[in-house]
Amino acid sequence: MKIVAGVDEVGRGSLTGPVYAAAVILNKSINKKLLKDSKSLKKSKREMLSKYIKKNSIWAIGKASVKEIEKINILHASLLAMKRAIKKLKIKPALVLIDGNKVPGIKNYNLKPIIKGDKKIPSISAASIIAKVSRDKMLTKLGKKFKGYNWSQNYGYGTKEHLKAIKKLGITTQHRKTFSPINKLS
Repeated sequence: MKIVAGVDEVGRGSLTGPVYAAAVILNKSINKKLLKDSKSLKKSKREMLSKYIKKNSIWAIGKASVKEIEKINILHASLLAMKRAIKKLKIKPALVLIDGNKVPGIKNYNLKPIIKGDKKIPSISAASIIAKVSRDKMLTKLGKKFKGYNWSQNYGYGTKEHLKAIKKLGITTQHRKTFSPINKLS
C-alpha cells in the first residue's frame, strides 16, 4: 500500500506569531468521515479530533518564526513550515498531498498541490486540525505573556479588538512588522 501524507498550514493571515504546518499519515482504522477542514469545526470538536488524529496517525508539526516570515515573506515561510513538517515524519511517504497551489522544494519527494485539499482529502483535513489546535494553544500561552491583546480569542488575527489593543499597547516582538496595518504603525 502506498503511504500518503496530507499537509496544511495555519496562521498565514495572522498578524502575530509563527506560521504552523502539519503533515499527517492516517492510520487505516481512522474514521475519515469525522475529518473536515479545521475552519468548519467548533473549537471543542477540533481539540477532540486533534487528540484522536494524533493517537491514530503518524504526524509532525513544522513552524516558521516571525523573524523568518519577515525575512522571506509569508508564502515562503509557509512552504518552509510545510517542508519542516514533512521532513519530521517518522516514515517517508510515497506521495505528499498539499493544500493549495504551491509545494515546498524538497528533493526526492513526490509532492502534489490540491486546491481546497483541506475540504477534499481526509489526511489534509487532519493536518489542518492538528496545525490549528497546536498554533492556537501556542498563541493562548503567548497571550499570557503579552496581556491585553486577547490572543486566546483572536489568535493574532486582525480583529477590531486586536487592532485597538495594538494602538493602545503598541507592537510586540511577536507581531509581524511587515504585515499591514502593523507596518503603518511601526
